[in-house]
Amino acid sequence: MSTDEPIMASMAGRYAAALFELAKEQQALDQVAGDFKNLSALLDESADFRTLVRSPVIAAADQAKALDAILAKAGANPLTANFLRVIARNRRLFAVGDMMREYALLLARFKGEVSADVATAHPLTEAQLNQLKDTLRISIGKEVQVNTRVDPNLLGGLVVKVGSKMIDSSLRTKLNNLKVAMKGIA
Repeated sequence: MSTDEPIMASMAGRYAAALFELAKEQQALDQVAGDFKNLSALLDESADFRTLVRSPVIAAADQAKALDAILAKAGANPLTANFLRVIARNRRLFAVGDMMREYALLLARFKGEVSADVATAHPLTEAQLNQLKDTLRISIGKEVQVNTRVDPNLLGGLVVKVGSKMIDSSLRTKLNNLKVAMKGIA
């Protein structure tokens, strides 16, 4: 299958698009997104879960059985659970992280939202996050979904990436620029 659409060009994109269409038909777009948010957090927190998802040594049936237990405990939407069973059976569970990201992109596009990745030196307070969202919404002209992460190497400030645009107002970059400028003087 050849396509100009970047999402559909990848295996993860095709799976995400199929799930997105099913979720749209069943009016479960936000429920699946919520399940994926919980699953993503579990992937970040649990080394055992990452091993289960990524290991080619674990049989598909064993992966499916473990997933069933996790999803039942989490109270996942049946559509999400069936999707994960299918990708486990097809030996594609290793790409679930990419599939979740592609699904989030499709959902944001469908809702007319833009996604922004923000790296900060310290966690943002609720007030700072709201101010950042408002500033980005005014600047871009669309609702903005902000994904934050902490990078202590920035020292201070933040780095905002929206699509192909990046705004780097980190202290680390400012110090590096000053260092380069000082070398030019000496």
